[in-house]
Amino acid sequence: MKTKNIKSGIFAVAASAILLFSMSSCASKTHFLTSTVVPAAQGTVEVKTDRNKNYVIEIDITNLSPSTRLSPPSNAYVVWLIAADNSAQNLGQLNSSDRFMSKNLDAEFKTVTGIRPAKIMITAENDPQVQYPSFSEVILATDFLNLKK
Repeated sequence: MKTKNIKSGIFAVAASAILLFSMSSCASKTHFLTSTVVPAAQGTVEVKTDRNKNYVIEIDITNLSPSTRLSPPSNAYVVWLIAADNSAQNLGQLNSSDRFMSKNLDAEFKTVTGIRPAKIMITAENDPQVQYPSFSEVILATDFLNLKK
């Protein structure tokens, strides 16, 4: 009886380890570079591929002051995907007044895209629907992402 419990316990641990390893091997996690505009802000970007071969992008940021407190103030933080050909795609807005950002100045962002990201960048913009980033207002950016093909 004890032998059976030990074997099933070892099997459960091994299966869990294999599942955990296979899930983590599909993800790439990188840190944002230090910002000159908001030096206290720190964050990570995790990129995974889903079963449809889309890219799931998850961003976690701490110590990001509201965009209205920048100099000059802006209306929104916008997340950009920079592709291998240097084209930029507006992925959406980080809201400092919604649930996404708490009193502790933490922000989370999650989206899915079919475009393979080379870099992720966050800018301060007056219009969150803008089609092109204002590179002069880059708040946070990653180095090139190391994604597995």
